[in-house]
Amino acid sequence: MKAAEAIIQCLKKEEVNMVFGYPGAAVVPIYEALRKSDIKHVLVRQEQAAGHSASGYARSTGKVGVCIVTSGPGATNLITGIASAYMDSIPMVIITGQVKSTLIGRDVFQELDITGATESFTKYSFLVRESKFIPKTIKEAFYIANTGRKGPVLVDIPVDIMEEDIDFKYPEVVNIRGYKPTTKGHIGQIRKIIERIKTSKRPIICAGGGVILAKAENKLREFVEKSNIPVVHTLMGKGSINEDSNYYVGLIGTHGFDYANKAVDNADVLILIGARATDRTTRGIKDFAKNADVIHIDIDPAEIGKNLETFIPVVGDIENVLSKLIKEITPIDTENWINQIRIWKNSIEINKNPTDKINPRYALNNVSKKLDEESILITDVGQNQIWCARNFKIMGNRKFLTSGGLGTMGYSIPAAIGAKMGCPDKNVIAVAGDAGFQMSLFELGTVKEYDVNIVMIIFNNLGLGMVREIQDKKCEGEFGVNFKTNPDFVKLAESYGICAERVEKDDEFETVFEKALNSDRAFLIECVVDPHESTF
Repeated sequence: MKAAEAIIQCLKKEEVNMVFGYPGAAVVPIYEALRKSDIKHVLVRQEQAAGHSASGYARSTGKVGVCIVTSGPGATNLITGIASAYMDSIPMVIITGQVKSTLIGRDVFQELDITGATESFTKYSFLVRESKFIPKTIKEAFYIANTGRKGPVLVDIPVDIMEEDIDFKYPEVVNIRGYKPTTKGHIGQIRKIIERIKTSKRPIICAGGGVILAKAENKLREFVEKSNIPVVHTLMGKGSINEDSNYYVGLIGTHGFDYANKAVDNADVLILIGARATDRTTRGIKDFAKNADVIHIDIDPAEIGKNLETFIPVVGDIENVLSKLIKEITPIDTENWINQIRIWKNSIEINKNPTDKINPRYALNNVSKKLDEESILITDVGQNQIWCARNFKIMGNRKFLTSGGLGTMGYSIPAAIGAKMGCPDKNVIAVAGDAGFQMSLFELGTVKEYDVNIVMIIFNNLGLGMVREIQDKKCEGEFGVNFKTNPDFVKLAESYGICAERVEKDDEFETVFEKALNSDRAFLIECVVDPHESTF
């Protein structure tokens, strides 16, 4: 068969039933093979959206997301989507077309070294030079993307190689010399953790996004309930434990809750699970968790000790490590410690000056109350991200998706498309500011064309709210952050055939959101927000 047909057969062997893409001349052979298959192709409106949609699909389904784009500008447009996935460890396989193999290096039309350009933010990349290696390459790409610390893998294929004939045989196993991720936590280190926990008085767990990627939420809950240790989480760790748990404390970090940060500062043992302890988590301070012995559990050995001095390191799959800890752990007395954390929580008052516009906190609390426990909330980046992280509650099997590592504006709408198409029976809500929304508003075309029934909430504060807030607090005033002109978002949505309404007061939001949830098609809600509304 043709190599292009073999590529599609490889995807089918990996149980891929949906890809996101934007075709060009260098991938026409793949698209001709795709046309004859039963794999659904979703035509986005710009290549970056293909990456974000594949990310949303991967994070909502637990599968590997796949996207296909052409060479040159098609590939470069995808770069931000790849980098976003890399920073958040999202399993993706990206297939890019390339100019003919005989022309590589001659600067021909739409030629670009995409493997070189993305080297620092892909988990691995391949440039296929012989068609016979396509099955092996794609098998390895999926394996690498979805094992160890997960991430995006790029496969660059010259167009002439796609048209060659090959004998197709898909490998059954993968054996890559030099890539052998450690998945089983060392029992000696496990026992050291148990011994240290036994003598602790104020232990706390910090759960990161690695818990969710490892699908270890249930194991974390079991360990927490057996050990009686309270839990804080990072931004990417939101969703690792339900917020109705007696042991749930809250979000930590720069935009976290003061009482949660205070709990970490006063802990004598900090157990980091699948968290990188980046500057947003540690608030950039040198004495983060200064009183604690740090236990760090992670699948990636490079992360352990990188940002925090570690007392007991454990490399391994989080579900595996937690399973071993559950077998060994015995309950410890944390009643006084948990009561102290509750006192700190109850003593913190949040003063909110009323406005004559929408209060995002009110709106998101309403969203949280109205949604069922299978729903998915996807945020953009900026103030809306923090409002969502602090006010949307994780209950049941809810998911919270955001661009945490790279902080990519324009993420929420295409990611919501991928999530909804991967989980069509779940409510999917995309939240964005007016600035972030305009970075991907073209995806309204994709929403309409594929009848993607999502609810989109825009918090319109006439500019770059997060930067404005920083300038107001730290600089001489606002500069370069205010929009003098915004489109009429309601009319814009309606021009695509999408239902839309504008709300200006809190008491209007509940009715319109209920209407949006009950709609049988996509619905956009524009919320008019005071430009000086703060994140806290």
